[in-house]
Amino acid sequence: MKADVLLGLQWGDEGKGKAVDVLTPRYEAVARFQGGPNAGHTLEFGGKKYVLKSIPSGIFQEGKINIIGNGVVIDPALFKQEVDALEKTGNNLTDRLLISRKAHLILPTHRLLDAASERAMGNARIGTTGRGIGPAYTDKVGRHGLRVGDLFLNFEEKYRLAVQRHEKLLEHYRFEYDLPALEKQWFAGIETIKKFTVIDSEHFINRHLDAGGSILAEGAQGSMLDVDFGSYPFVTSSSTVCAGACSGMGIAPGRIGEVYGVFKAYCTRVGSGPFPTELLDADGQQLRDNGREYGSVTGRARRCGWIDLVALRYAIMLNGVTRLVMMKSDVLDSFKTIKACIAYRVDGEETEDFPYDVSGNVEPLYAELPGWKTDMTGMQSEDRFPEKFSRYLSFLEEKLKVPITIVSLGPDRAQTIIRQSRPLREFRKTVRQAAGNQKTAAVRKQEIKI
Repeated sequence: MKADVLLGLQWGDEGKGKAVDVLTPRYEAVARFQGGPNAGHTLEFGGKKYVLKSIPSGIFQEGKINIIGNGVVIDPALFKQEVDALEKTGNNLTDRLLISRKAHLILPTHRLLDAASERAMGNARIGTTGRGIGPAYTDKVGRHGLRVGDLFLNFEEKYRLAVQRHEKLLEHYRFEYDLPALEKQWFAGIETIKKFTVIDSEHFINRHLDAGGSILAEGAQGSMLDVDFGSYPFVTSSSTVCAGACSGMGIAPGRIGEVYGVFKAYCTRVGSGPFPTELLDADGQQLRDNGREYGSVTGRARRCGWIDLVALRYAIMLNGVTRLVMMKSDVLDSFKTIKACIAYRVDGEETEDFPYDVSGNVEPLYAELPGWKTDMTGMQSEDRFPEKFSRYLSFLEEKLKVPITIVSLGPDRAQTIIRQSRPLREFRKTVRQAAGNQKTAAVRKQEIKI
């Protein structure tokens, strides 16, 4: 068997948590492969709302195994808060959540270093969540990190050495802090982690696949925040693309099966960084209000804009996406006209390729489509879709060359339409025939230059 992967294709907050929850019944196990508690996945069902930060989004489906993979970084204090909150709602986690020995720990001093560094950068700050993610991954790459497995191997000594090193770094900042107060919560979280089964996740996952078992790999953040391919330096500290599932779970590239790419029917971004299609007008505010666009972890208002097909095609290419999942379609229900960015004009030149730098003179070029002006939140099948919405889906599929197999019409689990999709080979043949051999002027110019 192969592991299927589900990840975000934009700047995060695409709705991956709900998508995982909907798909989990098809799988025996769900594994998070990167990121940390800076990534909040929101799920709604049965009239209740849940926010997951480190725990995989398949945790609410009975009889499913959930794995925190080696590529994840865990803050024990926040992990304890998350576990306690879920257990209060009647969800027993210890019998269905496994934790990789190789997952790295976020120390209290990592959070202090994150906050001190951001403050020192002033107006040039990255806009992190301040949860110590970057410093934890820095220690991981610098070979100074502490892992879950270290909890059972002379941990006190390793921890004190790490803290001493961090305190020397903090001396370079004018930054006051209360480490003992943070440590009290942190060590309580360590005891919570010890209640769970700790595994060599790479062996567990590969043996599960060898035995014919099914696994869905869950990514955090979005492809445009990837440390290599995102809008650097305004990115996260881990690999958010499909390749990160291999390193974050310990599986070979050949063991990747379907790749589900999750995107919103529009775009959002939290924090600093370039955002070519950002709207600072009434349309942007309408998107924010309709979509309740405020961070599930930070509470920060998200920046909103029209869908960016240039960035989306780029993410699809990087990830080898085979199926698309479109979230928050209902947010566009009230718009008379909907825009989609189909190309950029960069320094006077038109291009459909995502450029090295999008922070400068980048002008989005839009196609305009008629809105459907229909409340779709109660629809139960795709044959009820307004004709103009169906045309919007067809337009996106033609531009992206990948079928949209799942459409979300609201936050609840039940507000999800699984479309009757054709086999991928047949779909691509149809798209090629529809598109013909026509190429944009920008592409022809590019080929001549090459």
